[in-house]
Parts: sequence; C-alpha cells; structure tokens
Amino acid sequence: MQRDRTQERTGFQESAPYHPDYDLQTDFVMVYGIDDTMPERIRQWKERGYIVHLMTGVAWGNYNRYLDGEVDGEPHWDEAQTDRRREMILHGTKPVIPYMVPTISFGRYLGERIRIAVDAGVEAIHLEEPEFWVNGGYSEAFKREWQLYYKEPWIPPHTSADAQFRASKLKAYLYTRVLDRLCGEMKEYALKRYGRVLRFYVPTHSLINYTQWRIVSPQSRLIELPAVDGYIAQIWTGTSRTPNVYEGVRKERTFETAYLEYGIMQELVRGTDRRMWFLHDPIEDNPNHTWADYKQNYLKTVTASLLHPGVSHFEVAPWPRRIFKGTYPAEDGSGKESIPPAYATTLLNVMHSLGNMEHDVIESDGEPLQVGVLIADSAMFQRMRPEEGARDAGKYDGTDPEGFQQEGDTELLDFSPFYGLALPLLKHGIPVRPVQLDNVRRYPGYLAPYRVLVLSYEFMKPEFPDIHHAIAQWVREGGALIYVGDDSDPYHGIRHWWNEDGDHGRAYGSPRAHLFEQLGTVDWGKIELGDGIRQLGKGAICWLQVDPSDLARSKSGADRFRQSVQKTVTLLSGDASDWKPKNYYKLRRGPYWVAAVLEESISSDPLVIRGPVVDVFDPQLSVLTEVRLDPGQQALLYDVEAGRPPEGEVAVISASSRLEDLTGLAGGFRFIARGPANLKATARLYCPVQPVSATQDRTASVAWEWDSATRTVLLRYEHGEKNRSEIHVYWEEQELGTS
Repeated sequence: MQRDRTQERTGFQESAPYHPDYDLQTDFVMVYGIDDTMPERIRQWKERGYIVHLMTGVAWGNYNRYLDGEVDGEPHWDEAQTDRRREMILHGTKPVIPYMVPTISFGRYLGERIRIAVDAGVEAIHLEEPEFWVNGGYSEAFKREWQLYYKEPWIPPHTSADAQFRASKLKAYLYTRVLDRLCGEMKEYALKRYGRVLRFYVPTHSLINYTQWRIVSPQSRLIELPAVDGYIAQIWTGTSRTPNVYEGVRKERTFETAYLEYGIMQELVRGTDRRMWFLHDPIEDNPNHTWADYKQNYLKTVTASLLHPGVSHFEVAPWPRRIFKGTYPAEDGSGKESIPPAYATTLLNVMHSLGNMEHDVIESDGEPLQVGVLIADSAMFQRMRPEEGARDAGKYDGTDPEGFQQEGDTELLDFSPFYGLALPLLKHGIPVRPVQLDNVRRYPGYLAPYRVLVLSYEFMKPEFPDIHHAIAQWVREGGALIYVGDDSDPYHGIRHWWNEDGDHGRAYGSPRAHLFEQLGTVDWGKIELGDGIRQLGKGAICWLQVDPSDLARSKSGADRFRQSVQKTVTLLSGDASDWKPKNYYKLRRGPYWVAAVLEESISSDPLVIRGPVVDVFDPQLSVLTEVRLDPGQQALLYDVEAGRPPEGEVAVISASSRLEDLTGLAGGFRFIARGPANLKATARLYCPVQPVSATQDRTASVAWEWDSATRTVLLRYEHGEKNRSEIHVYWEEQELGTS
C-alpha cells in the first residue's frame, strides 16, 4: 500500500483548480487544458505533492483564438472537420468547438501553448484523442492535404469504396504527422532549455471502439514514432456499453466489450518498453444514468481490465470533480442526488488497490488456449457502405453514439463482422484476445503466444504483403488459422497492393487469395480434410466461407464458428480436452482474485471462490469464507492467506486512503491516511494482536472491528479537512494523547 509516487501507477485528469474534496491521493495528476489558468493550476497540484502532467485535446479543444485568427492574423475555420453537407463536425456548441484537421499550422499553435506547460515544470504531456470522423473529409484544409499526399485532385470520400479508404488512410497519417512533430519538438525544447527529459503519451479510445463509432485515429502507427512513450487506454462505460449483436440479440454487453477493448490496448504495448495506463470512469459522459447504473457498469470495466495482467498502471478517474461533487438522477425519480457514501468508499478502495497490481504471480484458471482474433487499423478505413452512397449520419459530438446509431445504418454500426468472431468464443470462457495485425510485421515472434488465430478480410485489409509471410510461417510451425470470409466485401476492389500487378507479378481478387498462395493452398479443394480444414506443415488452416457478420446473427452461426475452431484445435493436438468451455473467467494477480461469471454462456452455474478473502468492492471490506458469483457478477478479492506477512508484522490488506508511514509503536502501530476531505474511509490490516483502542489525530476515537479468524482489524474513520489523518491502533491500554 505504501509506494513511491515516481512509479506513476495511478493518476487522474482534472481541468479545475486543486480542491480538497477530490484530492484522490494518486501518484500523479494530469492538469487538463492549455488556457491562461494552466500555470496556476499546475502550481497548485504540485504543492500538494503530486507529480504533474499536462493533458489537452489534439483534435478538439477551446482553440477559438486560433480559429478566429487572433494568434497569427489568419482565420483557420477552414481547418474544421466538415461532412458532405459542409457542416462542421462539433465536439461542443457553447462555444462552438469543432474537430480539427491537424494541419502543420494547427500543430504549431498547440506547440506554443504546450511550451508554457513545459516552462511551468510538467513532467509529461498527454495529447488526447487524435480523432477524425469517417463522415468528415470535405473541408478545404483536407482537400489541400489530399492533393499534397496523393498528388492528385481530391475525390469526395462518399463516392466509392476506394475514395473512402484513401480518405481514412490520409486522416490517420495527418494525426501521426502532427503527433510526431509536436512530441519531437517539445522534447528537444525541454531538454535544451531545462535539461529535462519530457515524456509524451497519447490517451486514445480502443481500435474496436473507434471502428464501431466510425472514427479514424493513428492507433498502432504511433508505435513507430520514437518520441511517443505510451498510451492511456480510454475505455469506460461510455464506450463499452455500446450495443453489439450476439446470437441474433442486439444489446449492451459492457463486461464483454470492455474485455475486448482492454485486450487490444494491451496488445499495443506488448513486447515494447512503452507505458500503458488503463482508464476507468466511475460515471460516464452521459449524465442521465443513476448511481446504481454507474456502479454496476464501473465494476464490470474494472474487472475486465484486471483480467489483462500485462498492464498494471491505471488512470483511476477522469474528472473526479464531477464524480465527488456532481449530482445525478435518483433511483426513485425524485430528482438528483450526490454520490452515495458507500459508493464513494468503494471507489477509493478500488482506486488504491489498483496501485498494487504488479505481481510476479499470475495464475489463470485452467491452461489458457490463447485464441487471437486479428484486427488491423484499416478496420477504421472502411466504415461506409459505398454501394449505397455512404450514408451520412449528420452532426454528432463523439461523446455519445446513440444519436448517430439511430439515424445511421444500425447493422453497419454494430461492427458485427468483428463481434461475430470474438463473442462466440468469449461467451464460452475461451481466453480470446484481439491481436493487432499491423504488429505482425513489426515484431519478430509477435504471434508466438497464440496457438489459434482467427482472421477475416471482410472488414479490414492488410497494409503490406509481408504480413502474410509471417502468418504462413506461424502456421507451418504449428499454429491453427481460422479464416472466415467469402470475398464479398466491396472494399476488396480498392486500389491496393494485392490488385496492382507491380512487383507482385499478378493481381489478386482479394488479399485472402494472396495469403492462401503463401500458405500453398491455391488448389483448396484437392487436399481437404473435411469441414474446410487442411493441415499445413505442423499447423492447420480452416476456411469458413461465410460473411463473418452471419456468425453474429444467430445461435446456429455462433455454434458453427465454435465447432470450426474446436475441430481445428483438436486436429492439431489430437486431444479434444484442449477445448475447455466454461461460463467464467478467473485470474490470480499476486494475492488478488479477479473473477467474472458470464451471462448468455454454457450454463447459469455460480462460480464459488473459497476464502478467507476480503471483498475489495465492498465498502466495509468484509472478510468472507466463501464468495458465490452468479451470471453477470464480478469480484475483486484479496486472498488473506496468500498475502499474509511474516508472523507478528502489521500490513495493509486494503484501504480507501493512501496509507503512509506505517510504523510500529510500543503496544500498537500508527499510520497516516490521506484522501478526499470529509469522506468516510475504511482500512483493513493484518494485526498480530486484538486491539483495545484506536484514535484519529490522538483525540477522536476510531471505530474498529476485530476478525479473530484472520487476525485482521477493520478501521472506520474520516479524512480530515486537510486530507490527512493520523491513526493510532493499540493492543495495550494507553493514556489518550500518549504513545
């Protein structure tokens, strides 16, 4: 529980000045926004002991001085993203805040503002959400960029699949360019002027969410930029509750979607030295839900993130002011209410536990099969139906997709080609992870952790042909490839490497044809083993000749897909027991158990976890001898025996405060508890002897409960007005005011 802030394991972002009511006591804070108050806000948070970063939007923000020409004497409204109706695509209306085309001029403006933050002493910069909407690409600035990039006149993106794909590819390039220039220039400035190595991070939604919401972003391209030090995975209820289709039913599946979203973000940094923080949000941008709804979905996303042990750094909240000071609809419809005290305590329990998630001991329940579902950045590039004139969903602000889902093409927005491949496995407890196709050519051995890969080019395209050389080698060395597709996607006909003769010697009707040639399967029908499966070297390939969307539309489609994967795996191993469906996920991270039981799965049986364990999601940090989880429930549990310290020592199990200076005393111990002012807090600690008293700041009594079976003590107290309380616990009688 006691840790060095320089590890930066937990942090949050806030645009407001410092306030004791949302002083979360994480390791770092991201001061948000580059307005004139920025230096003062940086100073305030620094004085409270935080490592201070700066965060600002790279696609949008209150940049009207630039747009109006006050910065350089030249108006820049033609750099706003616009749709085919010539209407600006807005992030906010008061004031008007458009999404921007990231021109060199715009990047120069951002750089001048960021210099001020560097001068104020921030240690890192976060340039968040490099976003270009798919229905954009009609502004004069974008037309100019098109001519410079493609060396040909601009083509309206909605007129063909080729124009849409090329427009989106350019959008990703423009944000890659501006980030590369900004990060490089500011790092040079900080080092040259202050001798300080500045770090740059990109907070971004997942590739899955951006594709579903029809937004283009650089994603894996940023890995190639040496000046970018990592990411924040901006995944929360607002992204993960976006509906999808499984076995013909369209609904919110927050846990499952979050599991996939965090999975693809973990892949962005796997095998690199780059940092990834996973974001959680105890509420969300939509202010119309109840606290009960927020809590239920928050716990789903936290659990989903912790099932990916490759990441152990977290942004515990964006905008804590709106969490701890905001009001939201009451359950009974009587108006709005502030955060329930019990939920506030739970949040703080979780937030401080997240700072202790890096452990050498990682154990999954059962031997993981490790199935990867490949997805590429190019999935973002083909998000209109060109044969229908690319329906335009109109104006939307990017924070809540419900509006454009209702107006647009619902089937397209469901992103069923991807979910049709992922959810049938995930729902049966098969460890499945989205795998970044673009990384296959970047990192030798990138595919090695996976025994089974699922691939379809019906919703994305391979950027380079050498990706297929790596996949073919992986198959021949023992991998099982499940290819799903019928070559019906109109985007197969775009101008790209597989259908231009050039150096490749021939044109292919689809990239699948080139892949199969590398696999030696041009004459597919000659050596078929049945069910579309054939063996290749030590590996195997199964070709399911259907549109992957079909696998999402019915139970029979999902079953057919699962059977194909199972048969291919069994062919390789010769042992059907490798296929182990279950209705839950369970993982041990050091002393913590992380578990979730699935709905719509193989059974409705509960998952039982034996204790003694402490329930971190419980504001009372209860000790339980057994935990029973039903479908739709999740848990974060501390295994009391696994974490027990040496005999006679005091140690922290969990607390809703940052605990510091834990020190033994004659006949007891003391510690400092830090956290938001006046909030109820709890702490459970290992304690070798039953206490007889506990005090706060040597004056007030502290409520405590002793659990003799586990030899642990629960303390209940409040953070003081100065966000600091000194707690004393004694197992020998003491006179008040002495130690």
